[in-house]
Amino acid sequence: MTDTHFQNILEAIKDPAILIDREYRICAANQSYIAAFGQAPIGSSCYETSHDYSEPCDKSGEDCPLKNCLLTNTPQRVLHIHNTSSGKEHIDVELSPIHNEQGQITHFVEVMRQANTTVFSNRKMLGYSRAFSRMLDLLHRAAKTDISVLLQGETGCGKELAAHYLHEHSSRHQKPFVIVECSGLSETLFESELFGHEKGAFTGAITRKTGLVEAAEGGTLFLDEIGDVPLSLQVKLLRLLETRKYRRVGGVSEISADFRLVCATHKSLQAMVSRGEFRKDLYFRICPFPVKVPALKERKSDIPLIARHLLEAIDQSHSFVLSAEAEQWLMQYDFPGNVRELRNILERAVILCDQKTLFKEHLQSDLIQEEDEPDAFEDSPLKTLAEAEADYLKNALHHFKGDNHALALALGISERTLYRKINRLTATD
Repeated sequence: MTDTHFQNILEAIKDPAILIDREYRICAANQSYIAAFGQAPIGSSCYETSHDYSEPCDKSGEDCPLKNCLLTNTPQRVLHIHNTSSGKEHIDVELSPIHNEQGQITHFVEVMRQANTTVFSNRKMLGYSRAFSRMLDLLHRAAKTDISVLLQGETGCGKELAAHYLHEHSSRHQKPFVIVECSGLSETLFESELFGHEKGAFTGAITRKTGLVEAAEGGTLFLDEIGDVPLSLQVKLLRLLETRKYRRVGGVSEISADFRLVCATHKSLQAMVSRGEFRKDLYFRICPFPVKVPALKERKSDIPLIARHLLEAIDQSHSFVLSAEAEQWLMQYDFPGNVRELRNILERAVILCDQKTLFKEHLQSDLIQEEDEPDAFEDSPLKTLAEAEADYLKNALHHFKGDNHALALALGISERTLYRKINRLTATD
């Protein structure tokens, strides 16, 4: 196949595409690639051009689609961080082999598509760490399908943003994205909120109400904190997911539902299933494609990037910057509250800072100073263990008011041992 034929193949692809040989060298590029990434350095390696690596991706801790393509003789797909004209971006890479007449692989066509992250209410999914990239790869793959996704992760780690990403990159993106706050639904309001109700269905139902399932028609229904749905209501949710039909409260006609399901939880649903707190059949219905949303402590290299983005949202003048020591302190902190806590820290630091550079002391300052715990030994001499036990036993006897059986159980000792201790206490008084 001639160079002209190769170039014609590339130009027939609307997305950015390059031709690579078996030695990782770029042989040609289409105009879409040049527009997105700049002039292709023909003859240079793909890993050096795209990633600034000095060796192939698999030797730099990444998946290498070219190597996998050679091993399997099949097209390969992976989400990589590429150099672009506007900086580093996540790119969905698809590599397909080209064979000669003998069936041997001679070249590869690499097609690249941007995996843009979703901006929602000034919030954006940001990161280049391995944990973040793994999550984004799963989200990007799932978004193209209609499979139900369960987002798992700590409170404040960005599960709602991940749900928005799934919606915005799906074929349903022009339809509604509806959030159901499961933790706030009482048993009496569950059906009315989810399914709606007819006029006169109950006292106060003066008009027909559209439920959240109906509001999500054709789009995405996001059940946030699904682990908080009471066990008694889970069967109603299961029926909706299995039949894709429901009735409004007070209605008799079944209504068909069309939505893509995304759920999120900070709880271990598997543990809840084992304890009988969550239905096993519902768990398997909502969890065909689980995705772990990493906590900040699992992607510390992303913290400065996220912090700078949050600062821009907090301060519209974009004048505050983080000092090097402040960034270092943020990367060393574990953030039990995740991104929410990071935002709170930055908002407080902006208020406390009189300059435009945030230092470590601005991040560490506490607005509410907690009182120090009293020192149990500060103003009194140490008691012997026997004296401490005697005082404790006196208080316990007073609290249990002669019920020695219950007291023995509470103390984790036998009644015989308790009686011996009481007799010893009485003898010393």
